[in-house]
Amino acid sequence: MSRVQLALRVPDLDASVAFYSKLFGAEPAKLRPGYANFAIAEPPLKLVLIEGTAGEATRMDHLGVEVGTTEDVHAATTRLSEAGLATDAENDTTCCYALQDKVWVHGPGQEPWEVYVVKADADTLAKQQDSTCCATVEPETKEPAVAGGCC
Repeated sequence: MSRVQLALRVPDLDASVAFYSKLFGAEPAKLRPGYANFAIAEPPLKLVLIEGTAGEATRMDHLGVEVGTTEDVHAATTRLSEAGLATDAENDTTCCYALQDKVWVHGPGQEPWEVYVVKADADTLAKQQDSTCCATVEPETKEPAVAGGCC
């Protein structure tokens, strides 16, 4: 079996383990001092490349889980809310050249995660400048700030 690994350096391991256990509905496969890993069978990883400013280093924009239906997004919203996570739902939003329904949550290090479904193709990258589509969080205010691109 092959799978892609995404490794994140996190500031608070315990808080991160709690967050990712809720996000994926699974416990860590391995938990050691300073280390944890999750062996998630579903969903497989989708890699999105967003063109940034020339000369800047590559960085994480956001993380996401693509699901099959709007009902799956609603189920994720309910599950994440019931797990105590703050959610921000967006319906019929244009993002990444697609019409999407999605819900956003943020990990303990303010890393943005979206659970989304692509409903149709769209002609633009983003619908509006103040959309939380692919938002990052300003460390000073903890408020979302639109990233340079979209999903």
